[in-house]
Amino acid sequence: MAVISQLFLTNFRSFQELNLQLSPGIIVFHGDNAQGKTTLLEAIYLLAIARSYRAENEREVVNFDAAKRGEQGLVGGLVLQQTEPLSVYVGYQTLVLPDSEKNDVEDNNVVRYSVRKQIRVNKIARTSSQLIGQVSAVLFSAEDIDLVYGSPSRRRKFLNILISQADSAYVSSLQRYQRVIHQRNQLLKSIRENRSEIGELEYWDEQLVIEGTHIISKRQVCMLTLSELCLEHHKSLGESDTVFQIKYIPSITPGRSADETSTHFAESLRELRKREIFSATTLIGPHRDDFSMMDGVRNLGTFSSRGEARTSALILRLAEASYLSARRGDPPIILLDDVLSEMDVNRRSRVMSKLRDYPQSIITTTDRGIVSEYFGETASYFLVAKGAVQQT
Repeated sequence: MAVISQLFLTNFRSFQELNLQLSPGIIVFHGDNAQGKTTLLEAIYLLAIARSYRAENEREVVNFDAAKRGEQGLVGGLVLQQTEPLSVYVGYQTLVLPDSEKNDVEDNNVVRYSVRKQIRVNKIARTSSQLIGQVSAVLFSAEDIDLVYGSPSRRRKFLNILISQADSAYVSSLQRYQRVIHQRNQLLKSIRENRSEIGELEYWDEQLVIEGTHIISKRQVCMLTLSELCLEHHKSLGESDTVFQIKYIPSITPGRSADETSTHFAESLRELRKREIFSATTLIGPHRDDFSMMDGVRNLGTFSSRGEARTSALILRLAEASYLSARRGDPPIILLDDVLSEMDVNRRSRVMSKLRDYPQSIITTTDRGIVSEYFGETASYFLVAKGAVQQT
């Protein structure tokens, strides 16, 4: 069992200082929109995946006024586990660039700065990849509809976060693969401009195949299990009698073994070499993978209504939570960001019933009654208003 018992925030978005005590079970953050409820879930999820899921650039999470003063931001948490407590701190050291003072005088809203992220787990310095998997969490949000309608990159991100939380070797392989892609694309551009020889691709092709094959294999195994779990949750939510499934769509035809997949990968690279040099881009590999969601014979990304798409995304998240529970032997922390209000009464009741299976579920809502109607006084309630949190 893993639950977050304390959350510490310093200069994290709208929160200047926060030391919040949390309990196991159902926790509800309620209040009006734009008061900081989502920020609290963002901070907790950050402790699991090592970065903000909302920010394009990590400097966005540091309170702007604090950043102008050169102050640091901080997200910290104390996690109670089956063995020993785990303390996790993610700090953002603000680095104001030299010409910022002049810009600040001319326009109070223009300050140039960057941040350096520092991570400590039980007071020991760690990298982002070393943090991922220490604490597992699953986030349900209104943006999950993009898992159905959005671009393949959105679905790849989902897969990467899921597998990374269950398999540290996957994280390392993914990082190496991304470095290879960067170096290989640079070389392709250099070859196109006649500054390098084609033969120099041999080494990077080999590395691409090694890491790419490992990632594809991990995704194949994950998707098989995930598809079974999706079918189970589809039935438990009382959906239609059609078969709900997800289908992995790799950019390379997988073989029956890793060696066969590697062979297919290498052959495809040779066939695409001229096109890759012309575009200076690696055209195949796990960075081009996708998966589809099917309801019977329908591809839901193309033919579903918005209501069906939201239900499909919900099923996928429920399957993600079940997958992590099974793989880790430890249920994840469940985070629901204002998603219950969009469900009908029956589906909402079934989802809230499932939350009881997890040691800690944290919900945000603008309507406390939606949750209290089901959980009553067994849940803990906190009002979030103007960057402050008060238990109610």
